[in-house]
Amino acid sequence: MVKEMSVHKIGATLDASTSNREQEALVALMDKGKDVAIDLSGCDYVSSAGLRVLLYSYKLARSKGLQLYLIGVHEEVREVMRMTGFEKFFAYYDTVEDCTLCS
Repeated sequence: MVKEMSVHKIGATLDASTSNREQEALVALMDKGKDVAIDLSGCDYVSSAGLRVLLYSYKLARSKGLQLYLIGVHEEVREVMRMTGFEKFFAYYDTVEDCTLCS
């Protein structure tokens, strides 16, 4: 059985002011049993609150047997993820199309 995948696009920032809304949206997609591709191509800033959303989403996806992919991660955001050790949790793709072909 092939699982459906949903794409969720994050805005320009993933921080304390947006993290609750983004986490609720991601949880809702996973509650439907869908793998999720988080499109970060328009996001150039992720705070610690944003990193918590990504880590929580990763853990939730794993507990539900789902996959979580990151799309279009800017180098500045990726560097923060590298420094905090978060990078190892995710599969990264340049575009949504790349992700769909590989999943």
